[in-house]
Amino acid sequence: MAAVVLSFPDDICVASAVATRLGARLGRFQWRHFPDGESLVTVDEDVAGADVIVFTSLNDPDRKALPVRFAANTAREFGAASVGLVSPYLSYMRQDARFHGGEAISMNAFAQFLDQTVDWLVTVDPHLHRVSSLDAVFRMPTTCVAAAPHLADWIRTNVPMPLLIGPDAESAQWVSQVAARADAPFQVLHKTRHGDRDVEVAVPHMDRFRAHTPVLVDDIASTGRTLCAAIEHLRRLGFPPPVCVVIHAIFAPGSPESLHGAGAGRVVSTDSIAHATNAISLAGPLAEAVVARLTAGRGGVVHEP
Repeated sequence: MAAVVLSFPDDICVASAVATRLGARLGRFQWRHFPDGESLVTVDEDVAGADVIVFTSLNDPDRKALPVRFAANTAREFGAASVGLVSPYLSYMRQDARFHGGEAISMNAFAQFLDQTVDWLVTVDPHLHRVSSLDAVFRMPTTCVAAAPHLADWIRTNVPMPLLIGPDAESAQWVSQVAARADAPFQVLHKTRHGDRDVEVAVPHMDRFRAHTPVLVDDIASTGRTLCAAIEHLRRLGFPPPVCVVIHAIFAPGSPESLHGAGAGRVVSTDSIAHATNAISLAGPLAEAVVARLTAGRGGVVHEP
């Protein structure tokens, strides 16, 4: 039987595109809540012998994680040959150490939860800090799709004379990759975070780039404060309104409006999380990664995307 994709409602657009590329069937999936807040998940019963793919980005993870578990368990009850998870945005990768007494190391706990839930995982550019790869965290096979080539292609096509700007020192490696593919120069900000919504940035000396269009590139935007601080600094330096390009558009309410209010010319994101700013499709590389993972599960050779 062909693969069956079970998509959470928020992800139906990109999940449908991935299913089409896989030649997979988009199965029935329903998720509703009882008045007391409990979830009821209903999945397609016709999955016996199929590779089932649960598809959801894990933003808002406290709300979504248990339904993922319910969907995977139920698919197995109906005879699924395997159950994998495509989660373009993977949460709980931030807390990879105990910084204060008594804190949970949530990365490890969440990884254990998912290991017990599905057979394999495909995600996009997880936000890792002190851990080099997901292989150090998960027992199950994982594939990380790189968004950098697709950001670079969009920038090269849509932005004249781009100057790429990374948000902090940690971004230097992947911003340099985007810049190389886009055939553009890049700079990296010096960021000081004083709190969740209090960020100070300093932009390197950039007089030689006056003729360029600044492109602020970030992997995750939640409050948008880092990008806003950078936009304001660029405006003081006399640069034109920058383009903001984000991989994972978490965007708390009002964040895109804050970016435009600060002086952003355009805000775009990949479709790893459904949002009005989505302009860069990841359906192709996600489908390639799933094919590789399913092939590996059948004893074939994996060709990582």
